Amino acid sequence: MKELEELNLPDDLRYGENHEWAKTSGDKIRVGIDDYAQDQLGDIVFVELPQVGDTFQKGEEFGTVESVKAVAELVLPVNGTVASVNGDLEESPGRVNEDPYGDGWMLEIDPADPSGMDDLMDKAAYLEMLRGQD
Repeated sequence: MKELEELNLPDDLRYGENHEWAKTSGDKIRVGIDDYAQDQLGDIVFVELPQVGDTFQKGEEFGTVESVKAVAELVLPVNGTVASVNGDLEESPGRVNEDPYGDGWMLEIDPADPSGMDDLMDKAAYLEMLRGQD
């Protein structure tokens, strides 16, 4: 397991308390799990994602990720409707481990309210939360 200083946590992302990341991309928000989450889970072997058109509220489970260690719920960090999912994860779930912010993204949503991103943590606040969990 990585030390906090070793984690890849890009400055341009926002982070949720359930270890998800979110990034505005045009009028959509791209979502995945962060480096801390994938590191804690270990080798990811299965990802279950929702259907395009499904609508979720912030904090609702939108899928699951299964690793050799555990099954974890995926929680949406903002309100919105699923615009697209990363279908490549069905065949290659390990992409979440290899590149959680690139090829390992999980879904894009049409946000119900784009200002919901303001409720998420920046890198400094997220790291502070992680330090409090030690």
